[in-house]
Amino acid sequence: MIQGYREFITRGNVIDLAVAVVIGAAFTGLVNSVVEDLLTPIIAAIIGEPDFSALSFTVNGSVFTYGNFINALITFLSISAVIYFFVVLPMNHLKRDEEATHRDCPECLSEIPVKATRCAHCTAELTPAA
Repeated sequence: MIQGYREFITRGNVIDLAVAVVIGAAFTGLVNSVVEDLLTPIIAAIIGEPDFSALSFTVNGSVFTYGNFINALITFLSISAVIYFFVVLPMNHLKRDEEATHRDCPECLSEIPVKATRCAHCTAELTPAA
C-alpha cells in the first residue's frame, strides 16, 4: 500500500501539478498586485473613482448594484490583459522560435517526423519537408 502511494506521488504528473499549483498561487499574487497597484490607480486617475461598488439604482424596492458588476468587469479585463500581454504573447514568441520536429501525415493525420518520406502508420509516400 505504501509502495503504491509512493509510486503515485513520484510520478511526473503529480509533481508537475503540485509545482503548477504553487507557481499559480504566486502568480495570482503578482497579477493581483499589477491590477490593484498599477491599473486601478490609472483607471481612477482617468475616470475619477477607483471603486464603483456604491453605484446602484432602485426599482420597486429592489436595489441593483451595477457598480459591483463594473468592478468585477474591470478586474476581469485587467487580469486577462495582464496575462495575455505578459504570459501568452511571450510564450507564443518562444514557441515560434522552436523548430518543428514533427508534422501531420496528409493521408492519415498521424504525427510523423518532419523529414519522413513515408508514413509509418499508413505507409503513404511523402515529400520530406524542407
